[in-house]
Amino acid sequence: MKRVNWLLVCLVLIGFVLGTVLAQVFSGTFLNYGQVFGLTNPVELDMGFLVLTFGLKFHITIAGILGVILAFIVYRFVR
Repeated sequence: MKRVNWLLVCLVLIGFVLGTVLAQVFSGTFLNYGQVFGLTNPVELDMGFLVLTFGLKFHITIAGILGVILAFIVYRFVR
C-alpha cells in the first residue's frame, strides 16, 4: 500500500486557494475564466430524526490551474 504524500496534497490545496484568490483579485482578466462542475442543487436525505445534505461544487479557473502547476514546481524543489 502506498503512503500518501501529505506535503503534495497540502501544496496542491494551497495552490488552488491562492489561484482562486488571484482570480478574484483580477476578476476582469483571463485569469478568472473557468468552469463550474458539481451539483447545482444539494441532495437531501431525510430520515425523520436526521437530515443529511450532500453537495459538492468545483470552480476551476485558469488562475487555479496555474496555482496547482506552481505547487508541483515547488514540490519538486522541496522534495
